[in-house]
Amino acid sequence: MAVIFITGASSGIGKSTAQQLAQAGHTVYGAARRVEAIEAIAGVHAVRLDLTDDASIQAAVAQVLAEAGHIDVLINNAGYGSYGAVEEVPLADVRRQFEVNLFGVATLTQAVLPGMRAQHHGRIINTSSMGGRFTTYFGAWYHATKYALEAFSDALRMEVAPFGIQVSLIEPGAIKTDWGRIAASHLTESSADGPYASEAARAVQLLTGTYESRWLSQPAVVAKAMVKASTARRPKPRYLVGFGAKPLVFLHAILPTRAFDWLATRYL
Repeated sequence: MAVIFITGASSGIGKSTAQQLAQAGHTVYGAARRVEAIEAIAGVHAVRLDLTDDASIQAAVAQVLAEAGHIDVLINNAGYGSYGAVEEVPLADVRRQFEVNLFGVATLTQAVLPGMRAQHHGRIINTSSMGGRFTTYFGAWYHATKYALEAFSDALRMEVAPFGIQVSLIEPGAIKTDWGRIAASHLTESSADGPYASEAARAVQLLTGTYESRWLSQPAVVAKAMVKASTARRPKPRYLVGFGAKPLVFLHAILPTRAFDWLATRYL
């Protein structure tokens, strides 16, 4: 059984993954800013973590190492979506999204790699998105973080392979979580009174309608892929899972750019 450290474990995909891994008998450390939510998950050890704070990241890793002695699997699951027009989103908000979705992941990865290299085995699983493969309307900054995470993970996978460390990307489609509500809220806030207001309002309707749909996948679907990536003898480099993920990535690959732009503007 493995020692597994997962971020963003207080709700949604992270919570479901932590539960499944703990039920399978692994030693699971769940990290988030709200540790009280993790303390309520049976069999999961709570770790306080703020991915925008380097000291918090180092303290979290030190806690797991002090209690468990080593880390076999790091699941970088924490992240969020913030939508808005490129012109209107304050760069301070952009930097925060990069801090959580990319730089916090990088800092945490750097913190666990020395131990994984020393034991000559380990797994790093990064939660990207189908949005790491294509871009939707008003999602520039969110998609930029996910495109960057894809490149980061691909390079990391090649670098650490000689040390027995495997790297996988989880690329969820539309999942029944608070992601859509948060993205729509940020879009409304940033564009309510500006030149993009009418188009942003239409995009908010699309987002809201999508994330209220009964067709969306449950977090457990993505959690199942994370468990596979954590435990399979030869994990895949990528797991594209959940509602819409495979067909939309396929459409992006085969459609001319302007045709996909039209689709994204009106329906995605």
